[in-house]
Amino acid sequence: MPPRAKLATAMLRTAAALSRASGRGDGSVIGGKVGLTIEPKLLQLLAAGRRVALISGTNGKTTTTRFTAAALEAAGPVATNSFGANMPTGHTTALAKARDAVNCVLEVDEHYLPRLMAEATPQVIALLNLSRDQLDRAMEVSGLAAKWRDALAQHPDVPIIANADDPWVAWAASGSNNVTWFAGGQRWQEDSWICPQCRKHLDRFGDYWRCTSCGFTRPSPTWGVEGNAAVTPDGSRVPLDLRLPGQVNRANAVTALAVASAFGIAPQQAAPLLVNVKSIAGRYAVVRRNGRRLRLLLSKNPAGWLEAFDMLEPMCPVVLALNAREVDGYDTSWIYDVDFSPVRDRRVIAIGDRRMDLAVRLQVNDVKFEVARDITEAINVLPSGEVEVIANYTAFQDIRAEFDRVN
Repeated sequence: MPPRAKLATAMLRTAAALSRASGRGDGSVIGGKVGLTIEPKLLQLLAAGRRVALISGTNGKTTTTRFTAAALEAAGPVATNSFGANMPTGHTTALAKARDAVNCVLEVDEHYLPRLMAEATPQVIALLNLSRDQLDRAMEVSGLAAKWRDALAQHPDVPIIANADDPWVAWAASGSNNVTWFAGGQRWQEDSWICPQCRKHLDRFGDYWRCTSCGFTRPSPTWGVEGNAAVTPDGSRVPLDLRLPGQVNRANAVTALAVASAFGIAPQQAAPLLVNVKSIAGRYAVVRRNGRRLRLLLSKNPAGWLEAFDMLEPMCPVVLALNAREVDGYDTSWIYDVDFSPVRDRRVIAIGDRRMDLAVRLQVNDVKFEVARDITEAINVLPSGEVEVIANYTAFQDIRAEFDRVN
């Protein structure tokens, strides 16, 4: 690399190390910020000559990135930001920390995908889903899909792995010349009742969808999930022995296998490595406290909460945690898009900064509930045994911090 880039990389590593030593974080953001300040083209220079996969979508990108990194380890070391930091500063740090890794997989915030496409020269891009998320900070789904479509049109020959079940993703990817479709499912459909192409009503029959006005129709997927197995393009069924729960994570695993296949790694070789993914930055982690066994689930938007309800163990008490800080989005009205009836027959406790907002929403949904100040108080009023915890972003971090403090 040029001398300036070498200096930028050295200063990046120093800044990241100081951040970790001072307990301020893992250094991914500050390290990348320092490096890019010294050499604005550092991300592009670090990605040059390497095989890069980009993973983007509203939900599931962290898990899919972690699955993909595990799968690519079949071919050697992998550079990845699979524990977060999904903007250019984090991408730059991830590439700088693993300079010897030829294969790279980067989780990308939906809004930054066009920039990463231009700077990282990806070998393959996986598009998971698009749904509303923090609308007080981000654009509407239609605007984001158009942004993706325009960016993909500038790189029409880059291989795309896209979710055929999401109409907005299908529309964004349909102009590309090299698309592999997977059946990723779309449990949350409230953002896709109109045709992305002509804006007329979209007919839906389970996962299948079509527009009777312009003919835009769900593409036929070549990758899918049947039970606990991945279905590959040649019709083979590859067992999925996962440690993460839910149908959505089986779909995430299949996406990872499709990406690995684009790197020349056979699904039969990659699938056994996915069992090594057990927890992702605390997500799905199990914590034992005072005779209770708590499982932590992160959900940040209506689609995420719907998927989390699908993962709950039968009849377990559930603690629901809601904050509304800057990174969460200050507007909590989105909780009225969530159907809380799946927890109606459970013991439910609401906690978090905005627990009273959550309490009102639960009452509207005819869900019996209790209110507690924090996770400690919630635990103390519950009996011994299994407890499920669903929290949005900063509420989740508060709970993790509390458990770390006690430990």
